Amino acid sequence: MEPKKTLFKGVSEDFRGRAACYKQDWKNGFSSGLRILAPTLYIFFASALPVIAFGEQLSKDTDGTLTTVEALASTAICGIIHSVMGGQPLLIVGVAEPTIIMYTYLYNFAKNEPNLGPRLFLAWAGWVCIWTAVMLFLMAMFNAAAALNRFTRFAGELFGMLITILFMQEAIKGMFSEFSVPEGNDQSLPIYQFQWVYINGLLGLVFSMGLLYTALSSRGARSSLYGTGWQRSLIADYGVPLLVILWTALSYSLPSKIPSGVPRRLFTPLPWEPKSLQHWTVAQDLFSVPPAYIFLAIVPAAMVAGLYFFDHSVASQMAQQKEFNLKNPSAYHYDILILSFSVLICGLLGIPPSNGVLPQAPMHTRSLAVLRRQALRKKMVQTAKEGMMNNASSSEVYGKMQEAFIKMDDKMNEDSVHKELKDLKDAVIPEGDGSGSVPEVFDPEKHLEGYLPVRVNEQRVSNLLQSLLVAGCVGIVPVIQKIPTSVLWGYFAYMSIDSLPGNQFWERIQLLFVAPQRRYKVLEGAHASFLESVPFNKISAFTLFQLIYLLMVWGVTWIPVVGILFPLLFFFLVIIRQHLLPKFFDTRHLWELDASEYEECEGVRRDPSISEAEDESIARGIEAPPEYASEILEEFTTHRGELKHRAPSFRDERLIRLNSVQMTRQFSRISSFAPPRP
Repeated sequence: MEPKKTLFKGVSEDFRGRAACYKQDWKNGFSSGLRILAPTLYIFFASALPVIAFGEQLSKDTDGTLTTVEALASTAICGIIHSVMGGQPLLIVGVAEPTIIMYTYLYNFAKNEPNLGPRLFLAWAGWVCIWTAVMLFLMAMFNAAAALNRFTRFAGELFGMLITILFMQEAIKGMFSEFSVPEGNDQSLPIYQFQWVYINGLLGLVFSMGLLYTALSSRGARSSLYGTGWQRSLIADYGVPLLVILWTALSYSLPSKIPSGVPRRLFTPLPWEPKSLQHWTVAQDLFSVPPAYIFLAIVPAAMVAGLYFFDHSVASQMAQQKEFNLKNPSAYHYDILILSFSVLICGLLGIPPSNGVLPQAPMHTRSLAVLRRQALRKKMVQTAKEGMMNNASSSEVYGKMQEAFIKMDDKMNEDSVHKELKDLKDAVIPEGDGSGSVPEVFDPEKHLEGYLPVRVNEQRVSNLLQSLLVAGCVGIVPVIQKIPTSVLWGYFAYMSIDSLPGNQFWERIQLLFVAPQRRYKVLEGAHASFLESVPFNKISAFTLFQLIYLLMVWGVTWIPVVGILFPLLFFFLVIIRQHLLPKFFDTRHLWELDASEYEECEGVRRDPSISEAEDESIARGIEAPPEYASEILEEFTTHRGELKHRAPSFRDERLIRLNSVQMTRQFSRISSFAPPRP
């Protein structure tokens, strides 16, 4: 992203780029028909559940001043604004963990100030939002998004790990709180007697750990051996919200002798109660805040603005990664401008602002990629079958399929199509000039999908619909109140663990605990390319520096007043990455460890009993270490101690022939370039 010196230059370019495809964004959504409901429901559940959980955390940290109702309202209002007026419609916005942290700091500060107190907390928070909106507006005006390329994977993954730690921290704190009486409650009530508090804690552990275990198990349902395809997909896509419903239902199956307050359930006022209605008129109290505190609000506003700028932009980047092959332009500058207006509206309404959220943003894009892929596959399979039934040549069948692909995938030029469909062409036309028929082993129904390039149905309808569904959740708060708080703590733990896969920083932390004799195991499976190109001591040093910095940032969040400054530490990472790290690491190694794209290498199988250092000793007749001998013995025996008898595999010849189609074509090309024999 090139620097822009003219004011609003980035915003104007983004606006023109997105205005050109605005009409098409709506057309693509409505033309998908009912099929758009699948990604809509998928991202709705992925968005609504965290907001409900964050609302409970916010209610606990602000003594009920802000609750789940306000969190849902903010997510719905900002989501509707962004889906209609935003630049990148694939970006999902919502109340996120950083917002909860900042509002907790603001509340703790306000309630201890005699001139503010809990009564003027929302009004003072409104001033923080006003100043935040002004700063975000200035960032958009001065094209601050041009500096995004300075925030590399180094900073992004460290920020992601901080959110992971905060999720797990909240889950652990919530589980422990189930064993104590909530603050401000009458301890003389029967349900707060020791035995019922203890039973509440034990039930909380059962429900939270039960949800955590089953939710983590549902992640691998798509690759499971059991069930039909649609059943596995249903569990993989909607398993977590279904499990929340299941564990909530189980909480009502307890013996009748247990008091109704055990287990504890989510407490939030109803949207139509006076306590909820007072938030909408907070703008009337803005000038009741003393002038000194109005200007003091600039300090936390600067932190919130920096945090939102970073978090919103990273979420937008993740929603439009290179592998998604998006055709429409980005709109980082314009989206920051829209964010400033959204923050201003939320502040005047007395609700916490929403910004771009992870991992919902890339999840939304991925679900729309599946939708687009299904439409392309259906059309191309139909075209291929028609050609094969009419005994068309392989080149004619491929030509018709390519024509159908180009027709459905507008704004594509033929050169790029030829490159992306090259593997499909090799499968359909295995050899020769294509005058023969399509290979018998090629079945469009089974094999076509593996050759299709990634395409995303870029539109605004799914984002708008899921925001409207979140708004509908405000009306069903009486149903949401039935969810046990312990289920939400289990969900926090699930979000923490679920965010770890794919985080290169986490993978390198795990590598630190792998014994040198066992590192070959990492190379046997698919692994990051830097494991082969960067020395292990450099990987360790880079990882340890990140880990120490992460712990330092996390420690700052625990400091009562100073903790609000923790976003500053992420901006310092830009200076550290550009000026400090190059003095201690080779440029090539930094490029590998901090690459913007995640590059993997295929695993290489080797004999675990032989390492490079042991080749010579084993050749001399020295026995392998006992642990290697035990490992080999385990590979050849069952759990009952029986020896495994390996029989030859009877494979489908059709599959072997299909997999060798492309290889045959490559060999034929090589032989055509071979020099003639004398």
